[in-house]
Amino acid sequence: MNSAIDQTENSHALQFNIAISAMPERLDKVLAQLMPDHSRSRIQAWIEEGHVLVNGQQVRIRHQVLPGDVLHVTPQSRPEELAYEAEDIELDIVDQTEDWLVINKPAGLVTHPGAGNWSGTLLNGLLYHFPQLKQVARAGIVHRLDKDTTGLMVVALTEMAQTHLVRQLQERTVKREYIALCHGFLYGADCIDLPIGRDARVPVRMATQNAIAPRSARTHYEVIEQGLFDRGLAVTAVQCRLETGRTHQIRVHLSSQGHPLLGDDIYGGKPLGGATRQMLHARALAFDDPTTNKLVSFAIDPPVDFTAVYEQVQWKNK
Repeated sequence: MNSAIDQTENSHALQFNIAISAMPERLDKVLAQLMPDHSRSRIQAWIEEGHVLVNGQQVRIRHQVLPGDVLHVTPQSRPEELAYEAEDIELDIVDQTEDWLVINKPAGLVTHPGAGNWSGTLLNGLLYHFPQLKQVARAGIVHRLDKDTTGLMVVALTEMAQTHLVRQLQERTVKREYIALCHGFLYGADCIDLPIGRDARVPVRMATQNAIAPRSARTHYEVIEQGLFDRGLAVTAVQCRLETGRTHQIRVHLSSQGHPLLGDDIYGGKPLGGATRQMLHARALAFDDPTTNKLVSFAIDPPVDFTAVYEQVQWKNK
């Protein structure tokens, strides 16, 4: 770029004075040359979001920068740079000690920051309420629930507790019990033993067939009751116990048997009874206390939206 640049910095804002001898050029191209450490697409996003001013005015990406113009840029952090910031997010704490806490996670709350969800997660809330978790890997999170799955999770408050709880998960001694509402009639009790990996065709899905890097997965289930909606559509309430903890495990396994969860549109479920999310709730949790080595156990009722769907079914045993 044929210009002499005078750059000054005030807090996070940057000022660029375009030389009188400079040739007119598109704003995003000018800034890409002036700020080589940032990608052009990122700079374009700053322009669109109003973080770039030309002579004190917001402009468009294609704006022509002229000789003598003054550019003000306020660089924005990358989303992933905000992932571990504390946020005042309400937590429903069921119980806690100096070493761990058990929470009742609501629907809609992402457990851990990731692509598309760099803030507003359970992890951000934990860092706000328990600042000491900045010193613990993954802010003490030892297992996850899907965004729209509700129920019980244990979080370690110390490195010692996290190591102990992770070891229990690896040894499959943590007891995790779920209740799910699925399409059709299931019968009796069984174990679904099918490896799960990323779906090769749909990145947001997991799969049991033609999957990328499948890993062993075992889900034990037992039918609680069967029933019908008023249109004669069959539904089964089923208790599931995880032996492994793969992404979307219960959802994928039941769908693979032709019984997707109500409301789970990713795996073929329909919004029967007004279900707006997958009808899956982690209702029971048990583990050995890392300090006392005594078994502690917890149970929590499903939330209001789950109960509302459940109560619309004409259950056979009622």
